[in-house]
Amino acid sequence: MDQSFLKELAAIAGAEHTLTDRESLAVYGYDSTPELESRPGAVVLPATTGEVARIMALCHGAGVAVTPRGSGTNLSGGSISFSGGVVLQTSRLNRILEIDEENLTATVETGVITSTLHKEVEARGLFYPPDPGSMNISTMGGNVAENSGGLRGLKYGVTSDYVMGLSTVLPDGDLLKSGGKAVKNVAGYNLNDLLVSSEGTLGIFTEVMVRLIPKPVAKKTMLVHFPELEQAALTVSRIIAARIIPATLEFLDRVTIRCVEDYARVGLPLDVEAVLLIEVDGHPAVVEEDAAAIRAICEKHRCSFFQTAGSNDEALKLATARRVALSALARFKPTTILEDATVPRSCIAPMVKFIQETAKKYGLLIGTFGHAGDGNLHPTCLTDERNRDEIARAHAAFEEIFDAAIAMGGTITGEHGVGVAKKKYLPKLVGESGLKVMRGIKSAFDPKGILNPGKVI
Repeated sequence: MDQSFLKELAAIAGAEHTLTDRESLAVYGYDSTPELESRPGAVVLPATTGEVARIMALCHGAGVAVTPRGSGTNLSGGSISFSGGVVLQTSRLNRILEIDEENLTATVETGVITSTLHKEVEARGLFYPPDPGSMNISTMGGNVAENSGGLRGLKYGVTSDYVMGLSTVLPDGDLLKSGGKAVKNVAGYNLNDLLVSSEGTLGIFTEVMVRLIPKPVAKKTMLVHFPELEQAALTVSRIIAARIIPATLEFLDRVTIRCVEDYARVGLPLDVEAVLLIEVDGHPAVVEEDAAAIRAICEKHRCSFFQTAGSNDEALKLATARRVALSALARFKPTTILEDATVPRSCIAPMVKFIQETAKKYGLLIGTFGHAGDGNLHPTCLTDERNRDEIARAHAAFEEIFDAAIAMGGTITGEHGVGVAKKKYLPKLVGESGLKVMRGIKSAFDPKGILNPGKVI
């Protein structure tokens, strides 16, 4: 990028929002993925869809690569520029444009923080269910790009289940609008579903319209202790087999429990192998019935303690045990490799056992937690990237874990994306024909290959 290009970039977004100093470029050279670092050539922070379109047109004409970035919570290297090009940061696209209570939709700019939208719609008695663990910092655009899930994914689904419309700036600067408020819309290809999960490789989202639902009337939160890990995993499968779909069904193993308790002091036991955090919501009578049935299943599978929150404050305290899991684990060693191997729900018990055996085989400390109700487990290796031998063993262990997940009918990522970190595993999952189709889609949207190059495929 020469000075004339940088001047044109600054003319679009403003000099104060076009960063080229060494310190800023160092900050934007990382996201939440360990071991990855690469400084961009410039960072630009547009404030409108029009500015994004002009920036993309400029970069397209100059052949300069662009990496879109929200809050940088990405866990697969997706928001790092490895080309030395421009990082386009969306934090100034931060307005809630409309909450339509008649059509049950919300339209926001993609730099809006996820929990901000939650608070706004819940104040009106409405509900936006997707709640990724990073919801207090992650952006709506990032959630769409990665198809984020969250603790409520078991009952309510993931981001793609709620996206009704998108405004997307294409690599050449053209604006594509897809979807809308119509509940039924089957005209042409489903571009919304194609763009969701595209990890910033097909276009840059500037606005997203999401579906809202009525806020649940009642809920009940439970924390269950298990002296045996496999019994906890088996209990998850039995709850689902009993046709009970909790809003939340989360799992923490012994390593995670100890780290969480040391960090948050929420009263977790240190002498058990696993705990389940379970939440049911809906009509009060159904909530009571489901909670009683869940308790009976847990006791049948030898839980050692069953706690039901008696107030909203106590429920929040119990939920904190799961929401701070990553933060708690990250304090233990300098490097935290958080993965998201995902398997069918019926395979949770063998998958958890395999993770434990693999950690032992490679001499690693791996804590496992995650959305057990939908099979989305987060084996988390606590290590130190300066110890190259240990890091090599960690990568070998995760390769075996991903292979096992695929063999069980699962996948290499349930919500973190492929990015750079998991590119080498994708061919095992989708095969050459799958890669061929993906390359064709990428080429159709971005023939010059300037948008988030080197990611996914």
